[in-house]
Amino acid sequence: MERLTERLRLRMWRDDDLDPLAAMDGDPEVVRYIGDGVPHTREQTADTLVRLRQRWQERGFGLFAVEVRETGEFAGWVGLTVPEYLPELLPAVEIGWRMARAHWGRGYATEAAREVLAFGFREVGLDEIVSVALVDNTASLRVMAKLGMRPERRAAVPSSGRPVQVTVITREEYAATPGAASLTPRSAT
Repeated sequence: MERLTERLRLRMWRDDDLDPLAAMDGDPEVVRYIGDGVPHTREQTADTLVRLRQRWQERGFGLFAVEVRETGEFAGWVGLTVPEYLPELLPAVEIGWRMARAHWGRGYATEAAREVLAFGFREVGLDEIVSVALVDNTASLRVMAKLGMRPERRAAVPSSGRPVQVTVITREEYAATPGAASLTPRSAT
């Protein structure tokens, strides 16, 4: 499965994604707002890559690898997952993203996430999508606002106690956002 935006290719994971994914997940600046904020080892990232592929098999959705169409360079990931780390939200599907530092400030997360929202509502058939960010992660909170997501509540991640902002967008709210893709499944058009 592949999806294209104006500047990006959202695609399935390949073996050769390990090196750039490990570099991104090993960057302390990139992961400071993720989980416990500790960079991942190459071995941890290799395990993550296996799980990323498995999630697609199990759920029919997951995280897409994001690459820059013009250069083919790995830029990060964006996609849908189940926020098991925050049980009070379940059942829910979360949209999330992570970009390599070299790709920050270019609007890639917003561009890719818009495509994933369309995928989630149109093809997965979701009625609501949440997103979660640490309360001081202003960059991700800005992306959520640009996507039309509204603050729903604050919570604390049980494993770390770190405070997070939970945002949400419903199918109807998404359909009313400027530039929203049609909610008719692609196979029906």
